[in-house]
Amino acid sequence: MLPPLSSMLSRLRLKQLRLLVALADHGSLLRAAEHVGLTQPGASKSLQEIESALGTELFLRTNRGLEPNDIGHCVIRYARLIETDLAHLREDMLGILQGHGGRLSVGVIMGAVPLLTEALSRLLEKRPALSVEIVEDTSGHLLTLLDEGRLDLAICRTSISQRPHLYDSIDIHDEQLAVVANVKHPLAGRKRIALPDLANFRWVVYSANMPMRLLLEREFHESGLRFPLYLLETTSAFTTLSLLQRNPSMVALLSVDVARFCTRFGMTTILPLQLQSRSEPYQLVSRSNSVLSPVAKLFVEEFRAAPDAR
Repeated sequence: MLPPLSSMLSRLRLKQLRLLVALADHGSLLRAAEHVGLTQPGASKSLQEIESALGTELFLRTNRGLEPNDIGHCVIRYARLIETDLAHLREDMLGILQGHGGRLSVGVIMGAVPLLTEALSRLLEKRPALSVEIVEDTSGHLLTLLDEGRLDLAICRTSISQRPHLYDSIDIHDEQLAVVANVKHPLAGRKRIALPDLANFRWVVYSANMPMRLLLEREFHESGLRFPLYLLETTSAFTTLSLLQRNPSMVALLSVDVARFCTRFGMTTILPLQLQSRSEPYQLVSRSNSVLSPVAKLFVEEFRAAPDAR
């Protein structure tokens, strides 16, 4: 039976968490002990104290050394996160003491990457010593990272959450979508095309229930067309572009901002298809009732001051 959280907090020490990470990295109690400045008996005692505090064994004792069990892998993962958080804490403190810098963790969905880079570039001109972590992922995963305190802010959509009231958000940009393809696509030279012209091509799409995927499904439904059967699903912009580059007959749906960026460098072409549906605007999202850092507040102001801010 796992002990209560209060017991874990009172018994665990940071040096013990360092030992866990070292054991995972080295697989040897002796080498892990040397890494954290303990004797081997001291490391063995410390490991026993950790397992006692958590109420379960974390490692399998084998002829090859110590191997984490399933619970051990879980605990080590969080021990690494705590180490990372402390490193970020030090960066933030150093920035405050020096009167500049600081640290910002921000998430972004693929279509909003150009929007993020514009705002971030303006902020970096004002805060050149700023450290920034950017996480590109789906809205669902970015909201999870916000919940866990791993992100300060995210540019995504709260509509995919079953609990949107947990977030504060402001609409910052109306998304427009475009169908893109390889520059050698069979329809690339057309002046105008309709959705039936693309019905038999293979599509690179977002996963089911994602806003962009739902919009595309709605377009096919309202046109009286069956949604394509043979799909390639990905949330990665790089994967999408790589597939289009390798397969001239494929098509994909991207935000206009991303599509124009790729087309400007000759990676893709925008097909002349007029979409009827409108997508949801991008939102700048934070945890409800959370206290934003000074740097995060400055980032929010970059969007409020932008000419296209809603």
